[in-house]
Amino acid sequence: MSSTLAKYENFLVNNVSTISALESSLRSVTWFLPGRFKDAELASEALSALLNITSLYHDTLLARIVQSDPKWKPILPTPLHTRYTRAWSDKDAIYRMAARALELIGFTQLLIEMGMKRKFTHKNRWRGILVLETIKVILRFVLLRITRRPLLSPPIPERDIDPASLAPSIHSSPTLAPTTPSSSSPSTPDHLKNNRVPLHPSSVMLTLPPPGRSDTSVEDYLLPKALTTSSVRPSLQLVKPLMSVQDWVAEAVYILRPLIYVTMLSTGKHKDRALITAFALELMSRNLRRVPFPSASVERDEYARRDRDMAWYLLRGSIWESYTRPKIESMVESASTTPIVSIFGAIVKDWIPLINEYYYYTAI
Repeated sequence: MSSTLAKYENFLVNNVSTISALESSLRSVTWFLPGRFKDAELASEALSALLNITSLYHDTLLARIVQSDPKWKPILPTPLHTRYTRAWSDKDAIYRMAARALELIGFTQLLIEMGMKRKFTHKNRWRGILVLETIKVILRFVLLRITRRPLLSPPIPERDIDPASLAPSIHSSPTLAPTTPSSSSPSTPDHLKNNRVPLHPSSVMLTLPPPGRSDTSVEDYLLPKALTTSSVRPSLQLVKPLMSVQDWVAEAVYILRPLIYVTMLSTGKHKDRALITAFALELMSRNLRRVPFPSASVERDEYARRDRDMAWYLLRGSIWESYTRPKIESMVESASTTPIVSIFGAIVKDWIPLINEYYYYTAI
């Protein structure tokens, strides 16, 4: 088994760019499968879950390869989210296990719901969803207990490695150990060999900007690339710990909110009340949470993502049934006579029944 895994890892390293392109292409195909044949949504979600899980494994493997090669230098600075989550993953094994388990559940929860819908009764299906949400809440509280900081989504590092930027020495290595460096010095690139010709100033360089207009193009280009306090701050300090009781309550309410919503939905009664309660808890968490400093970009990005996720309430409960769905169906109907646009309208039309049937298509 270990030899088979080693062969697969070697194959991945030598074909990393091709595999990355294949993953992206197959992930795009999953958007067009629903409605094409019987159980097409199950096939689409199974393919999507498989791609997400294999991508998670590939990301872990590529990160190990890059860390084992001291010569590899990223083309762009590592994103702050990746720095923060990778620091916690490297520091605490329990954090790494809980974060990966949480991501695996997120990748497979809709597929599990589809299987339960076909095998279980309606009541047992909701019991299964309740069990999944309970496990997710426990894992999130474990992460919160370890970090004592607001949770980020996703809690694991995202892929920040361009497969095309990996050095040929890494590609040729059959193991995860770095390749032995070559004793000969690297040759000079062709575009740098003839560098003794003086550069004569051109007319563009000598032309002054028009009167009353300042030339700020250089400043506009350099400002986004300037170092900030977050760029030099230790990775674990990119998000400040929760200090006050109000901060802890806000984060706890945000974590418990989906479990409370599913618990109320599983009874089969007062679905509107469940939606109102979940939305009220969302607003409560939003109003209680602290206001991050302008330099706390990681925390500000996380709160901005949470605010954007509130738009999912338009696809839930009575809001979806009485407001959003009629408008989408009307748009799809009007677009059915327009060339090209009708193709996208047909795709949206195939997805509408899935939003009606499955909880995890619009899960909080």
